[in-house]
Amino acid sequence: MGIKVGICGTGAFADCFIPLFRAHPEVESVVLCDLDGEKLKAKSERYGLPVTCPSLDDLCQTDVEAIAIFSQNWMHGPQAVQALRAGKHVYSAVPSAVSLDEITELVRAVEQTGKTYLIGETSYYYPCAIYCRERFRRGEFGSIVYGEGQYYHDWDHGLYEVMKWRGGVEWKKYAGSPPMYYPTHSMSMIVSVTGAHATKVSCMGYVDHHGDGLFREEVNIWGNVFSNETALLQMSDGSLCRLNEFRRIGHPGTVCMSLYGTEGSYEENQGAQVWITKNAGETTDLRDLLSCSGIPVSQIEGQMARVTSSDGTHQGASKVHPLHLLPPEFIGLPNSHNGSHQFLVHEFVTACLTGALPANNVWQAARYLVPGLIAHESAKRGGELMEVPDFGDAPN
Repeated sequence: MGIKVGICGTGAFADCFIPLFRAHPEVESVVLCDLDGEKLKAKSERYGLPVTCPSLDDLCQTDVEAIAIFSQNWMHGPQAVQALRAGKHVYSAVPSAVSLDEITELVRAVEQTGKTYLIGETSYYYPCAIYCRERFRRGEFGSIVYGEGQYYHDWDHGLYEVMKWRGGVEWKKYAGSPPMYYPTHSMSMIVSVTGAHATKVSCMGYVDHHGDGLFREEVNIWGNVFSNETALLQMSDGSLCRLNEFRRIGHPGTVCMSLYGTEGSYEENQGAQVWITKNAGETTDLRDLLSCSGIPVSQIEGQMARVTSSDGTHQGASKVHPLHLLPPEFIGLPNSHNGSHQFLVHEFVTACLTGALPANNVWQAARYLVPGLIAHESAKRGGELMEVPDFGDAPN
């Protein structure tokens, strides 16, 4: 017997996940939920899912055991808390919250209800993160001394359309959010490899001068003037970490990291991914290994190898992804963000059924988010060094 899942928010991003929840062999049924009745009807017909709900309030009153939240990002925290306190397991798109008060309430809700919470942080399953976790586990980095994480996404790369669609006629009020309020892609890769968390942060911001006026104090609800922010963090293992969150940059866009240890290092920039050591002759080009161009079924081991798809590939996957762990029903289905979506859905469904703690649990979600929240406060104070609160390790 599988679980019943509700999807809260049926916009463009949800389109990446509805087919996965619908296809998962341990999901008994899927209920769609959206405030926009017209959109809800269209998605219901498109995916052949006749049962719908007009609001999260209504969805929480149904018999679904789990709710996946794909609404506007400033709504994730309160909606997750509402669903948890209604007795539902929760999958949430990033970020988990947009304030320290919200993430505090979210952690408390998970602790008090005992329900499963998974933050859908895609970077956790990026090939570079998987690769580095394995080398770190084997001790090949030595001691970590420094890490870099960056999320470069210029407004000219689709952000105007996204925010107009999300925010409606008042979209500019929400468009100029502090970049460090969305640090999870960058922070999670470092944290997920080393297990360390931020303890102190100093951050500086770039005051935006673009003619669209999005990052003006009187325009956005945060009173934010920074379109780019750079933070330097002290980590709990003694290492240092630098985060870049840029929304104005002459760059094609990337989410990537570099990680340096006393014995070996992983280094990445546009067009290059390498493993390096003190010996220049041992440099290893990782581009082919970590490429997400799709894996032919003939190269997949285990159960997945016995299943074919319409195009003969496992879409969006790299050679380091453990595809044998996924249900064969996922072959040929959407798998965006560097092969991460299918692993996130499968991990969530499995955790709901078994009670296992997901890797991207609420305590990790806090460690992905809180350093950015404090970093922005530091930037407003001209780079003041500030303590980063921590909610502790996940329970064993």
